[in-house]
Amino acid sequence: MNKVSVILTSYNGEKTIEKTIHSILNQNGINDKFSIELISIDDCSTDRTNEILKEFDIIKLNTSKNSGGPNAGRNIGLKKATGEFICIADQDDIWDPNKLIKLLPYLQKAPIVTSGYKLYDTSQKKEFIRGNNHENGFIFYEKNETFIKRLTKSIDGQSTYLGSIIFHKSLKGILFEQEYGMVDFDWMVKLFHQQKSIEVCEPLYTRNVDGSNLSLNDSYREKDFNFSLNFIQEYSLSYPNEVKIAHKKIHGSRARYYYLIGNMKKARYYFLKSSLNLKTIAYYLTTFVGSKYVKKKFNVFG
Repeated sequence: MNKVSVILTSYNGEKTIEKTIHSILNQNGINDKFSIELISIDDCSTDRTNEILKEFDIIKLNTSKNSGGPNAGRNIGLKKATGEFICIADQDDIWDPNKLIKLLPYLQKAPIVTSGYKLYDTSQKKEFIRGNNHENGFIFYEKNETFIKRLTKSIDGQSTYLGSIIFHKSLKGILFEQEYGMVDFDWMVKLFHQQKSIEVCEPLYTRNVDGSNLSLNDSYREKDFNFSLNFIQEYSLSYPNEVKIAHKKIHGSRARYYYLIGNMKKARYYFLKSSLNLKTIAYYLTTFVGSKYVKKKFNVFG
């Protein structure tokens, strides 16, 4: 029976973490098809998170001091994990009961398997499906195919949001950056480098977001921008064309973030440094008029 290590990081997650843990520990097939090693790492919460964690028979760890992001805890979890396969969860992720039993068989064909997911916007009370479709129910990606897509910040290709990934223990030595403690772009690129992978074309967990989510936090966006620009230089010699594309895409992502939050002056600045195409031109023009309609009708960011 294969063991799956699940690394769950938390900080002041009293509102959601109990439901998250239940969704992980109540997977269909547990203790029959596979076992679960749930490792929780709390980043010095000041609410009832640790009291809630004590109610569960899981591995409970803590950072020595608040690190300001989930990456320190993720790295602690990776070093502690003993499972054949590894997943990473956030404190407000809710797993579908069949998530693991549907993903595990594909790990016989590739060391990394992902799925689609449901994005629930709590502020709008709307649910969106993220991921690809295929008549076979899955898509196989050749070696480096997803790596190139992630390096170049492409919106196409495999759905690889962090909470959807399960990977073989041979890749657990790839750690998250701790300079800022919250960026995962570099980890994702390194994980898929020289690897084959598979996407299961079905949403198998729910990711909850609202206006306070880290991915929409201004400080996080700035750190992600600066770190990403520096990180891609590691591949400038071996993948020069891809790095050039990545440089423009990173600026484009920065522009769309400012577009979404309504800072149109900065949005225009970064759009001019991104890839020049019809979509960019349309975004640029609607920074003057029409942005409310665009944001209502299209998925601008995230």
